[in-house]
Formats: sequence, C-alpha cells, structure tokens
Amino acid sequence: GSWDGVKTIVGGKGAGLMDMTRANVPVPPFFTVTTEACIAYQKAGKFPKDLWAQELKALKAIEKKTGKKFGDNKNPLLVSCRSGAKFSMPGMMNTILNIGLTDIVADGMIKATGNPRFVWDSYRRLVEMFGTVVMDIDDEAFEHPLEDFKKKKGYKLDIEMRAEDWQEVVGAYKQAYKKACGREFPQDPYKQLELATEAVFRSWNGKRAVAYRRKEGISDSLGTAVNICTMVFGNMGDDSATGVAFTRDPANGENVFYGEYLINAQGEDVVAGVRTPNKVQEMAKDPNIGAAYKELEKVRKTLEKNFGEVQDFEFTIEKKKLY
Repeated sequence: GSWDGVKTIVGGKGAGLMDMTRANVPVPPFFTVTTEACIAYQKAGKFPKDLWAQELKALKAIEKKTGKKFGDNKNPLLVSCRSGAKFSMPGMMNTILNIGLTDIVADGMIKATGNPRFVWDSYRRLVEMFGTVVMDIDDEAFEHPLEDFKKKKGYKLDIEMRAEDWQEVVGAYKQAYKKACGREFPQDPYKQLELATEAVFRSWNGKRAVAYRRKEGISDSLGTAVNICTMVFGNMGDDSATGVAFTRDPANGENVFYGEYLINAQGEDVVAGVRTPNKVQEMAKDPNIGAAYKELEKVRKTLEKNFGEVQDFEFTIEKKKLY
C-alpha cells in the first residue's frame, strides 16, 4: 500500500527498517508487532489471542537468520524492544536493550567473548532499563547504588569500572529491583520479552502520551507498533566498531562521505565524547574492517538513492560484519 498506510500499521521506525531491508541495506534481523495488535490489546486489556505465538514464531525466524539462540548460554541472541508509533511523541516507551540476558546467558557470553566487563555492563543496563521502563521503578533506585559504589571505590567515571565492579553492581541492581517491585528480576528471557512488549502497549495510554495527542490533535485510535530487533555489538574487539555518518557533508552539501567511528566501542561512546573518534575514511586502511568500509560506501549510495535526500545513519561492525 501507500507509504502512509504502511506507517499506520508498522509505525515510523518499522517502516524505515522495512524500507532499508528492501533496499538490501544490512539491517539486523527484526520483527514488528503491528499497531493493530496494540489496539486489540487496549480493547481486551490483555494480549490478543495468537499474538504471543506469532511473536515466538518471528523470534525463531530471527534465530535462524542470526545463527544465535534466545536464552542460550553458548551463542545467545539478545534483542532490543522499541515503541514505534506513526508519529513520534513524548511519553512513549523508551528503548530497552539487551533483552534475553540472564545469569546463565551472561555466564555463556563471558566464555564466548572473553570480555566480562562488556557482559556485566550490558546486564546492568538491562536491569536498569527494564526496571525503570517496564516496572515503573524510580531512576533513583538504580542511580543511588551506583553513586555509592563509585564513591566507595574512589571512581569519578563509569569508564573506570572494571568487570568485577559491574558484576557487583548487577547484584545491587537486582536487589533494588526486588525491593521496588517485590519480585526477582526475571531469569526467563521469554518473560522479559513478553513484559517489554506489553510495556510498549501500556505506554500508548500513559499520561504524557495522551496529553501530547490531545494537544496535537492526534487520534487515540492509531496505537503503537513494537519493534524487536537483534542486538549487535561494536565492542567485541579490534574487528568491531561503531559510528555515525552522513551520506554527504551536512555543512555544505558536498558529495563526500562524512562521519566518524570508534574501534571496539558501543554506540553511546561515540556521542559521549570520552574517546576521540576517527574519520570514517580511515576505516579503509584498517585491515580488520576495511571490507566493511567498502560495503559502507555502497550503503551510502543506496540510502541516498532510496530516500532521495541526505541521510544520517548509525552503523555497527560486529566481528567484521557491517550492520
């Protein structure tokens, strides 16, 4: 159907992901729960019949594409969950990253990556996001234990935290979670996914989202989609990287590839300004990621051709593979 019709059913983010997939741009495998499911949820006050079975089927398809398995401790699949309304609006559910991480999965990921700091840091981010977003726990419940811990150790920045420090913080976060909502952080990855999906649906009727729709004259009956997307990591070693780029120079429109990247980093590190990024052209000279750069040059042309407009985009290279 029309682009507008597509956006009504899968939301803005879902439509963008589908568009890039169709244009053969390597986006991480994903699936989208439609706005229609959200509307059915609002009517029934629970998941419509068959929805969960369909999500599980879609997850199986992602497992097949990635060669990873959800909840597995050898080669685990982690996913993110994002809301995706037709119009972006304040008050909608924020992103939850690293869904599928549990004690067992963390243990396996440490063996697989040889990078315990990365795994424990990812885990504490999940507990914190899941707690605040899905369970409505106050941010302070997690901020205070982290501040206390850093004070105790004499650390100023998160970057000073070592693997065993983050491991200790995960323990503190789980306690804070239990204290705030009276139950343990879910060690069943499927429960995490189910509750995250439901949190997106619930946020559609949250105070802020409703107030914004009133003000902007957006219909309550649109509903929001849910995007479940494979997590990819730019911090898996020297053959991994993450960056941001424009299809041309945004300052003067000159047709040159414009952007920057960091080796062995997570997306937020690029914008956090803790490390100085490299210019995207320098990737060509790096034997570890030179092939990914060649592909990135192609993607740059595809994006402009497809959208007919200068695009800015984020990219991740996980073990030489571009996303």
